[in-house]
Amino acid sequence: MTVNPDYLVLFFTTTSGASGDQLGSDEKEIVQLVWQVVDLATKKVNELLVKPDHIELSEECQEVSGLTEEALTEAEPLEEAIEQLNQRLCAEVDTGAGSTFYLCTDGQLHIRQVLHPEASSKNILLPECFFSFFDLRKEFKKKFPSEGELKDLNLQVMADCILKRHVEYDLLCIFCHQFSFPEKVNDKFETGTCSKMERVDDNTVIRARGLPWQSSDQDIARFFRGLNIAKGGAALCLNAQGRRNGEALVRFESEEHRDLALQRHKHHMGTRYIEVYKATGEDFLKIAGGTSNEVAKFLSRENQVIVRMRGLPFTATIEQVLQFFSPACPVTDDSEGILFVRFPDGRPTGDAFVLFSCEEHAQNALKKHKDILGKRYIELFKSTAAEVQQVLNRYSSAPLIPVAPSPILSVVPPPTFMPPTAAVTGVRDCVRLRGLPYDATIQDILVFLGEYTADIKPHGVHMVLNLQGRPSGDAFIQMRSADRAFLAAQHCHKRSMKERYVEVFACSAQEMNIVLMGGTLNRSGLSPPPCKLRRLSPPSYTFPHGTAVLPSAAIYPSQFLLSPRPLAPTTTFYPASNPLYMNYTTYYPSPPGSPPNISYFPTGHTPSAGSVLSAPPTALIRMQGHAPSHAYNSGIKEILSMVHGYQVNLDAVVGLSNRTA
Repeated sequence: MTVNPDYLVLFFTTTSGASGDQLGSDEKEIVQLVWQVVDLATKKVNELLVKPDHIELSEECQEVSGLTEEALTEAEPLEEAIEQLNQRLCAEVDTGAGSTFYLCTDGQLHIRQVLHPEASSKNILLPECFFSFFDLRKEFKKKFPSEGELKDLNLQVMADCILKRHVEYDLLCIFCHQFSFPEKVNDKFETGTCSKMERVDDNTVIRARGLPWQSSDQDIARFFRGLNIAKGGAALCLNAQGRRNGEALVRFESEEHRDLALQRHKHHMGTRYIEVYKATGEDFLKIAGGTSNEVAKFLSRENQVIVRMRGLPFTATIEQVLQFFSPACPVTDDSEGILFVRFPDGRPTGDAFVLFSCEEHAQNALKKHKDILGKRYIELFKSTAAEVQQVLNRYSSAPLIPVAPSPILSVVPPPTFMPPTAAVTGVRDCVRLRGLPYDATIQDILVFLGEYTADIKPHGVHMVLNLQGRPSGDAFIQMRSADRAFLAAQHCHKRSMKERYVEVFACSAQEMNIVLMGGTLNRSGLSPPPCKLRRLSPPSYTFPHGTAVLPSAAIYPSQFLLSPRPLAPTTTFYPASNPLYMNYTTYYPSPPGSPPNISYFPTGHTPSAGSVLSAPPTALIRMQGHAPSHAYNSGIKEILSMVHGYQVNLDAVVGLSNRTA
């Protein structure tokens, strides 16, 4: 496209922060607008000072522009300054007589990284002239293609080049060539579909993290205002439960715009800062790519607002959905504007997507959030084309019957990485607190323990954090002795802290260390910290060829283990080349018995000869509180069914009567 403007207007901006190649990267506000209508006769330079919301100039800004904070206090805010600039430009070039003009800037930053983002954040409607401009550096490169790289050009370099070529020292000399293909700034984001077969350039995609959960693709486009996002190029990511996880993949029209987007790392969307990183075209296609003709037809209607319905009754029909939204918010094309999400076998998932012709109808529809359809309340969310693709792809690829991993079939000696049993169990001289308020501090814990605070070792209070680095509600306390730890657990168990009761248990230092390193300690047993690398087993152990592992020893004393059930022959269901998926709890089985240092019978109690209590401790377990649904009437048969598969001596099953009477 070739254009012949009557005038060219040189345009520059100044922010209160960085300048040069970092202009706009620090999200600082505009403090100065400078322009010059190209006229060889007058060479008049105009400027307008802009009053930012927060007057705070950096040293670099004061040095480069010569501005002071006092001078800005009398200036006009950005919206009024832009209006004045537009009026004065129109008068100077006499647009009333049909004259046209184009803005020219030194690079892309003044328009794309400064003016448009700030105008968007302040809800300022920019005049049409700011959506089309010429980049002086690119125009210079067209005139002198052999003069350096585009990224290294600036006004001084271009002026020096002109002098070397014995041309009049005036940048206006480069305007003698024909101007063509001005830079365009998209005024709105266009939704669309993307096929999985489409080729996406890796250098045009970024990943944005930290988005508010209610943000839409239009909010993402607004965050990157000034940069051109490809049609349908904003894809919100979903987690395993189908909910938004605060991430999005964005595809831009060119690598240049992608690089400018990376400079907006940690800029703000509302009160949250957004992290921006490089991504690949494959990442984008995994989220936004689709293969379904039904989805493509549904999304082929352009300029439609998509609303997602979640929690629909499985018997819901199109007529019920239309009636749910009518008459305040009519659905586009009636039944053609509704897409039910189904499993591959045709069963409904409870999700659906609905099209509305305008934002007003969509907002009215969202007001019905949690209204009742049938006997269920319906959740409504503003959605995107990429989200439709993700949800349909996820359900269409879901297996009808989940496949469980192969059972562990052979037994080998305990791996070398397992510590000795006694060393792992250790002395229970620590205390575990569970159920703490999330805002609890070490001082709160000391007050909670009361008289037992004097028994805490120096630096012996350890708060447990979750994977996000936040308090998990657990803490471990190192005590001076096992006796004091036991007494603290007995006296402080279920005491209240900030209107919450806290559970207190005695434990060993080894168990504490495993949890603090990332392992788990719960009712299902003690599991080691997860492997940080992509391995199938802990680092120091290698599986024998063609076999699986089930160690015959555990981290708890042998007297609390039952005899193992007979195992199948040492064959495998999978070929040796297939990966073997292991559960870490295999290495650390849960103790079915009771803690080793708690006595259940009075001191001095000696079982009679031949009784079950005189049997070796390796064969004894205690089942406390079993059969709660029919207490006190469980028989031998019910107990045997609970330990089915283990080698149990039938004569050794004893029921204890209640001795509290």
